[in-house]
Amino acid sequence: MSESDLLCQMFEALRDDIDSVPFPQFTNLVIPPQPSRAQVDACRSRDARKENVMNPMHRNRGHL
Repeated sequence: MSESDLLCQMFEALRDDIDSVPFPQFTNLVIPPQPSRAQVDACRSRDARKENVMNPMHRNRGHL
């Protein structure tokens, strides 16, 4: 058996393996709705204000 025959057999086996796996059928969208940019920005600004109030050492962060 030549090397090319062996490679062809391996390629056919690989193709058969790939073809045997069923492709998923997506009947419903499974990705949850994403927040809008305005919602993300509002959360970030609210969290930043909360961090400044609750963490009095915030102004010294990164400085010794």
